[in-house]
Amino acid sequence: MLADAIVVIHLLIMVFITAGLPLIYIGAARRWRWTRDWRWRVTHLAAIGFVAAESLAGIVCPLTLWEDALRGQESQEGFIERWVDRILFYDFPTWVFTVAYTVFAALVMVTWFVVPPRKRTSVE
Repeated sequence: MLADAIVVIHLLIMVFITAGLPLIYIGAARRWRWTRDWRWRVTHLAAIGFVAAESLAGIVCPLTLWEDALRGQESQEGFIERWVDRILFYDFPTWVFTVAYTVFAALVMVTWFVVPPRKRTSVE
């Protein structure tokens, strides 16, 4: 049951990262203040930065390792490779995901300048 909870947490992190980028642009167009919140944006950038860095370093995500340990198995695949493969039948090598994570992280960094975050002021 704890392993299933880790999968749910992992999925929520994945949704936060992937949905966060288009929401920033949609929020900028619709003038949603929260999409420019500095803390939210730092958290988003840090999350995808961590994923890209661990992938570039060839490190399996700690959440994946924890889930594997709870299920009594060991894996060299990351969360996305394993679950996306099971759900959508992708058969890509690990390097494809590494490139995707890195490109996505670069897009998030570019977005930092295109739609700059704002720190809250005492007036807000």
